[in-house]
Amino acid sequence: MDRKRILIAGSSGLIGRQLIAFFDTADHEVWRLVRGTPGKNQIQWKPSEGVINPQDLEGFDAVIHLGGAGIGDKRWTKKRMELLRESRTQSTELLAKTIAQLEKKPEVFIVASAIGFYGNRGDEELTEESPRGEGFLPDICDAWEQSAQPARDAGIRTIHCRTSLVLDATGGALKKMLLPTQLGAGGPIGWGKQWYSWMAMDDQVYGIHHVMMTKECDGVYNFSSPTPVRQKTFAKILGKVLWRPSFIPVPTFGIWFLLGKMGVTLATDSSKVLPNRLIESGYEFQYATLEPALRDALGKWND
Repeated sequence: MDRKRILIAGSSGLIGRQLIAFFDTADHEVWRLVRGTPGKNQIQWKPSEGVINPQDLEGFDAVIHLGGAGIGDKRWTKKRMELLRESRTQSTELLAKTIAQLEKKPEVFIVASAIGFYGNRGDEELTEESPRGEGFLPDICDAWEQSAQPARDAGIRTIHCRTSLVLDATGGALKKMLLPTQLGAGGPIGWGKQWYSWMAMDDQVYGIHHVMMTKECDGVYNFSSPTPVRQKTFAKILGKVLWRPSFIPVPTFGIWFLLGKMGVTLATDSSKVLPNRLIESGYEFQYATLEPALRDALGKWND
């Protein structure tokens, strides 16, 4: 395997931490873009101010951008919604324009995106060929992906990983589900018929490495397992893994009261997303079905 010199933005996030740990074990040379005072193998930038030193970015084989304010971290006030958009588009555009002008451009530019691109689509099967949806999240994801266009125009292989619900007990959506489930209140949300598309953390990390190392990979890839499930099925399997009942319905108005529009959108939107292009590119999933993926994420193999 070729050793790569890799620059990562968003390295302190849920996926970034795991990705760096994997790259380290694979003997790649990893550097981080940071907003604070830089340390060893770190480069400072200030994306909200458009500040970055192009000379610091010369000579990297791959640039990976995972940054952006957390979609599910806080209520969607008007100010928060502006931050969610700008934290993605400004930083991506800054990186794309900077690497496009380098003397030694990277081989590949990988930018996170999300299956929020598709919006609330009911039972429709969604592939990379499906059109964008309507609403706040599709608007953000579309603008996010378009922000990378300068890199693509410069001939840099540019990839968007449309990420689904990544299973990790230390953060993200799964962590938020654990306490209600452990208390016996992790049942169906509403009717529970909405589709949840998910991805094991191992597959998220290995998948990013796969598209980075596979020169034929370019464009958009759905990062979701080949077996999405309805929310009531997700709740049932999570309850089974945790040895907790999962049949008590969770009313939508309760989520609205606690978390506002953000909570309702993330909990009730239905997206049945399939990773067609990732599979066609030769990637083989470590966890194609939900129960083994949850057991691995939660360390419940011996139950």
